[in-house]
Amino acid sequence: MAGYLEAFELTKIYETPSGPLPVVERFGLEIQRGEFVALIGHSGCGKSTVLQMVAGLSEISAGHVVLDGREIDGPGPDRGVVFQAPCLLPWMTARENVMLGVRRVYPHVDARTRDEIVEYHLSLVGLAGAMDKRPAALSGGMRQRVGLARAFALAPKMLLLDEPFGMLDSLTRLELQEVLLEIWSEDRMTALMVTHDVDEALFLADRIVMMTSGPRARVGRILEVPFGRPRDRAAVLEHPDYYALRGDLIAFLEGEQHRSQAA
Repeated sequence: MAGYLEAFELTKIYETPSGPLPVVERFGLEIQRGEFVALIGHSGCGKSTVLQMVAGLSEISAGHVVLDGREIDGPGPDRGVVFQAPCLLPWMTARENVMLGVRRVYPHVDARTRDEIVEYHLSLVGLAGAMDKRPAALSGGMRQRVGLARAFALAPKMLLLDEPFGMLDSLTRLELQEVLLEIWSEDRMTALMVTHDVDEALFLADRIVMMTSGPRARVGRILEVPFGRPRDRAAVLEHPDYYALRGDLIAFLEGEQHRSQAA
């Protein structure tokens, strides 16, 4: 069965003073509709580069990305992207930041309907009482909630998350993982998430794609996550396979680190 998202031999080459540097080479992956996939690997292995090529934000040196039967050739509202920094316009309120994308995606609906879409998604992420605050008045976690609301409000075909909780403290990170999972579970939007956190990947994903260390990074191994949905963190941690799977992920990452150092 063909994937809803298909990445064929994706390659990214950067030109450097020393010559061409192939950061990612012949990366291949299929993601089914409604699947949540985590992409994990060491810093600098090309995880975010792959996600940016899928988002259409980074030019593809070779290979192709096809989403729902259409080849990606640039950014578009069919992909909602959440970055590590939420990139909110500081002079706009949370409501206005989310409305920017909603106006583009829903140009033909009336203003009241657009307001309802924005208010609904800000309420989903727990910001019902802070919709009219500007980013400077929001904590880091609250700003990232706005970023999540903005992505989901577009009703994209695919959600792309680039270490969205990487800059947050551990408690806020755990809280927002729960928020993300709760919202995602409503319609099972196809999702690809870049992370370096093995526990985060195991809690959120259906499959975990492990990347080899760069340069010339590609898919090393794919781990099927056996935990059922809806998912409860306590139940996941108590699952008899949890620590064995966690150990497999860490062993792969350590092996790649040793291989990279030896090279």
